[in-house]
Amino acid sequence: MTLDSTASRSHARGDANPALMAALAITVIAAATLAGAWFLQLVDGIQPCPLCLEQRYAYYLAVPLAVLTALAAARHAPRSVLYVGLGILALATLGNAGLGAYHAGVEWQFWQGPTDCTGPVGNLGSAGNLLERLDTVKVVRCDEVQWRFLGLSLAGYNVLISLLMAAIAAWGIARTGRRSSW
Repeated sequence: MTLDSTASRSHARGDANPALMAALAITVIAAATLAGAWFLQLVDGIQPCPLCLEQRYAYYLAVPLAVLTALAAARHAPRSVLYVGLGILALATLGNAGLGAYHAGVEWQFWQGPTDCTGPVGNLGSAGNLLERLDTVKVVRCDEVQWRFLGLSLAGYNVLISLLMAAIAAWGIARTGRRSSW
């Protein structure tokens, strides 16, 4: 067996079902990201702000949709079905990267964020019930970074992860389109 035949065989396996590979990769990445977010929230006590919670929506969509796309690819569904699944994944993750970039910009004070989680706290009511309200209300601010690693906040990492998933989906679409056996 020569090096060329080994490379050809591994290349053929890699191209065997690119939609399946892309969907499985997105499933693993999205599920791991959600698990990390829930770990930071439930174990480390880092409470998500409203923008953080909104950024999770794309992951809640990506996991089941990527699983369904992987199942469709494994059953050799028509290319159009795979295109739709991977296309929705690409659009959702690109949109999520945009939301993450917006949130990172709010954290860096490049622009104003939503009024429900940024800026000064106002209208706390009368002085009589102020202490009661302060005990029951916990506002997690969108413009304050709670956790940073290597200079990036969780919103920054969301941008990178979302762009990676979008690139994988685009790769899956491009490679699936090249397959002549379907």
